[in-house]
Amino acid sequence: MDLDDAGNSSRFLIRDRDGKFPAVFDAVLADAGIQLVLSGIRIPRMNAIMGRWIQSCRRELLDRTLI
Repeated sequence: MDLDDAGNSSRFLIRDRDGKFPAVFDAVLADAGIQLVLSGIRIPRMNAIMGRWIQSCRRELLDRTLI
């Protein structure tokens, strides 16, 4: 599935520096026009902190939106 077929456009992808993501993965995303943002070095709690921040944004912004 292409990202264009989904009807959404992504500009950024935040990911950690784990070795399970090969360089080919980064190249495919770069071809799709997605900029990679790597998490900080030696910050193990960053994913948890950012997950809570994103959830609070969803609750505060999207829960108050009338559709």
